[in-house]
Amino acid sequence: MKKVVVFGVFDLLHPGHLYFLREAKKYGDHLTVVITRDARVLHEKGHTPKLNERERVEMVSALRDVDNVALGDKVGEWKILRKLKPNVICIGYDQDATLIECAGLTYRPKIVRITQYKKYSSRVITAH
Repeated sequence: MKKVVVFGVFDLLHPGHLYFLREAKKYGDHLTVVITRDARVLHEKGHTPKLNERERVEMVSALRDVDNVALGDKVGEWKILRKLKPNVICIGYDQDATLIECAGLTYRPKIVRITQYKKYSSRVITAH
């Protein structure tokens, strides 16, 4: 089984998120979505999500292309990738792949960048 992992906040789901997940699913048999924890969003982006991490897990779990949802690591931790052992990690157009190096994996998963879909982003939607 080829395992694919994606990361994200997934606050206020929109068509860009759905496109990202559909495209990621094409790279394997099993898609796990890692939801960024509230404290990590605050630490990295300077604000908290509109919906808390449990609400975001519930929403993403209901999507048909998603096989599994996990909460991400706490600030300063990098355990989730070692636990999940993905074959492929799909990242969004605005995500930094160098953060994956912090996980200290003993193997090299394939990294795939998914392009942006029609200028959708949570930042654009919440600005209106």
